[in-house]
Parts: sequence; C-alpha cells; structure tokens
Amino acid sequence: MIQDILLPFLLVGLAELGDKTQLAVLVLSTKTRRYKSLLAGVMLAFILTDGIAILFGNYIAQRVPLDYVRIGAGLMFILFGLMTLLQRDKDEEEGSYELKSPFMSGFWLILIAEMGDKTQLAAALFATQYNPLLVFVGVIMALFILSVLTVYLGKIIMEKIDKKIISTIAGIMFILIGASFFL
Repeated sequence: MIQDILLPFLLVGLAELGDKTQLAVLVLSTKTRRYKSLLAGVMLAFILTDGIAILFGNYIAQRVPLDYVRIGAGLMFILFGLMTLLQRDKDEEEGSYELKSPFMSGFWLILIAEMGDKTQLAAALFATQYNPLLVFVGVIMALFILSVLTVYLGKIIMEKIDKKIISTIAGIMFILIGASFFL
C-alpha cells in the first residue's frame, strides 16, 4: 500500500523537477502577488490532467493525437511570452506587473502544457499497476509540494530583481518553452 503512494510521489516528483510546467509556474509567480490564487489554478489543472490520466490511462493517449496537444501548448506558451514582452513597458508605466487572473492563467497554461507530459503518462502507467486512488494521492502530493516551492521561489525572485528584467526573462522563457514543443 505504501508503495502505491510513495513510488509515484518520488518518481513524478523527480521527473517534474525543472520540467516546463514548473518553469511556467515559476514565471507566472513572478507576475503576481496573489500566490494562493495562482497555486489553486495550477493545482486544479494538475488534478484534472493527472486525474483523467489515471482514470482513463491509455485510452486517451490512443484517441487524442498528442501532436495537436503539443502544438496547442507550444502556441499558448509563445503567446504568453509575446504578451509578457509587449506589456512590460506598459506595466512599468502603470506600475503594475500583476496578472489579471492568476488562477485562470495558471489553470489554462498548466492544463494544456501537462496534457501528454511525461508525468501525466507516468501517472497513468502507475495506475495500471497500483491502486489508482493512492497513485493519484502520491502524484498530487508531489506536484503540490513542488508547486508551492516554485511559487515561493518566484516570490523571492520578485523581491530581489528589477521587475522589467523579470518580465524580459519571463517572456523569453515562455517563448523558448513554447518553441521546445515543436522540436
């Protein structure tokens, strides 16, 4: 029983370290002060994507062309990057670097980016070998802990680095992450 939670927790946690979704969470966390709202949106997306993967496993992977999901995710990251770069001067003039809706930004970006991701596929595979509910608990615990740490890191970065530099780096990172979906 403990391996049903512990194995997915450890392996998904390790696989998610430095993953594009965690980089996206980090970048988004530098664009808001409403960290709980951002975290709630991110976690809802993880719960849906990994929950669906665990429930339906390989069925979805066989029915939904992952190339379409990757293209959509890549375009969404690039769009976020361009919007961040284009709005950095406007944000500086208005004194605001705040996301309009951290919950929705986190939710949609992670929902699309996580579809077909290696951690989602790992969760589906674990569910075929272990108790699906316990696998879900292990996966979500790992993603929650990593996301909290990532949001906290973003908060620290916001306090230490000039906001215009953060916006420039964030925009470039979003574009690079988006381009990586096409490689």
